[in-house]
Amino acid sequence: MNWLAHLRLGVPSAAGDDAAREWLGNLAGDFVRGVDLLALDPAVVRGVHLHRAVDRFVDAHPVVRRSRERLVGPLRRFGGVAVDVFYDHFLARDWATHGDGRALDAFVCDAHAALQRHREALPTPLAALVPRFVQSGWLEAYATVDGLGRVLGMMAQRRPRAQSLLAAADALRGDYDAFGDDFAALWPELCAFVAAQRGRT
Repeated sequence: MNWLAHLRLGVPSAAGDDAAREWLGNLAGDFVRGVDLLALDPAVVRGVHLHRAVDRFVDAHPVVRRSRERLVGPLRRFGGVAVDVFYDHFLARDWATHGDGRALDAFVCDAHAALQRHREALPTPLAALVPRFVQSGWLEAYATVDGLGRVLGMMAQRRPRAQSLLAAADALRGDYDAFGDDFAALWPELCAFVAAQRGRT
């Protein structure tokens, strides 16, 4: 799952700054390599831990392995990244079913506002990305395959060795329904997993 899914799965059940920072921690999980978690806000760290639990669950799931096996050639090396982004596309496409009751644009607007309001609590790599992340419309772009292609292009710019991601949108178009079916099979199980994780805390 990519950033939209992590934010959707981490939607806070309470109001307030502490809950908002925990929500953003679900996004921050990809930005803490080499970061001392003890130096971060404890609420952000709770979100990071949920992000990591989600990643472990997804990476080990047979449906995800099936999706990755559809990718061939150089793209297979970055299959995990590509499939995560594909699933975010299907989440955005079917937001009326899988969202939290807000329209997608309202959800994204609230996420952007929280990122800007709590930027000082975020790990430095994510805090530095916030202005470009908001201005580029990254989260909204997942809703169309063309927008997803633009996101993959931005990801490839950030990772020079990941140029094969530029072909990922075409791979999605080539097996669109099958990837969508995989997402539809995985999502309810993932939501149940997250609910169980939260019930243990």
